[in-house]
Amino acid sequence: MKALILAAGKGTRLRPLTYTMPKPMVPVMNRPVLFFVIDQAIEGGIKEIGIVVSPDNKETIRDAVMKEYGGGDLSFEFIVQKEPKGLAHAVRTAQPWLGDDDFVMLLGDNLTEIELSEMIKDFYNEKADALILVKEVDDPTRFGVVVLDEEGNVKDLVEKPKVPPSNLAIVGVYLFSPSIHDSILRIKPSWRGEYEITDAIAELVKMGKKVKVVKLDGWWIDTGKKDTVLEANFAVLDAYAEQKIEGEVSEDTRIIGRVIVEEGAVVRSSELRGPAIIGAGTIVENSSIGPFTCIGDDSEIKNSSISYSVFLDKVKVIGVHGVMDSLVGKNATISMQGAPKVKLFIGDDASVEL
Repeated sequence: MKALILAAGKGTRLRPLTYTMPKPMVPVMNRPVLFFVIDQAIEGGIKEIGIVVSPDNKETIRDAVMKEYGGGDLSFEFIVQKEPKGLAHAVRTAQPWLGDDDFVMLLGDNLTEIELSEMIKDFYNEKADALILVKEVDDPTRFGVVVLDEEGNVKDLVEKPKVPPSNLAIVGVYLFSPSIHDSILRIKPSWRGEYEITDAIAELVKMGKKVKVVKLDGWWIDTGKKDTVLEANFAVLDAYAEQKIEGEVSEDTRIIGRVIVEEGAVVRSSELRGPAIIGAGTIVENSSIGPFTCIGDDSEIKNSSISYSVFLDKVKVIGVHGVMDSLVGKNATISMQGAPKVKLFIGDDASVEL
């Protein structure tokens, strides 16, 4: 089985950050979201991984992935989707690489709390042509939903229904047999001008193929907006953060909970409240950091307090108190002389004085 990870999105809802970095490279817990998706494929036992990229982000993603994962027994293929024509179009673009193999399709900007290896077992045990991850949601009108028959087979799929026939929303994890390629050839573009994967799966049902679902009990986050990036950061920190102090921490610094201080970081006269991470080479002085906060590498935080936030690399924060729920790009500078709580969403190289 192969893994196909879709990472060609432009991330318009995350601008200005995505003017300078591809959407799947936006970090949570100081790692690109894409890396967590790749890790999920690897933990599922998959060694052949194709990543669908756009012409604009191919080199950035390829270089980052090969720096992180290259040199081992993994095989990566970077497949250019020249135009953003939908998920099914991405599969069609990748067909020459996929060949006649079964594959799992993952969205490079979605995080899900699943054991992919168990889902793969279910796929083969069911002898399914498609296995879709779904989750019960309160508002199905925002999602594609599935309708099941009495035996648990998918009998219908509806995209963002005004009157939902079920509350089972489609999550961005799919397993397919090669029959999906035939169904994609039979569909037409939607009203959005895109080839929808929901239409392709519905066509599988019409072709008499076996389409099953697995229900997700854990969390599922699409990191397409500032608030959901922060939500993903909270979830990943909560799930994976363990206390690890590799940098220099002064005796008068107070550490509460699961805090990571990476090698080369220096923390003096501060309070760190976990889960939180201080990146390599970062200096923190007379400040309060956390909880649920990530500070990137080579940053400088002095006389400030930051919580529930994601700061990328080389950020400078001087004299800022009450920063929370913020997403801040690389090389940004924020300084003030005392103010109430502040919420920020600013891109790379910004400078804010309050």
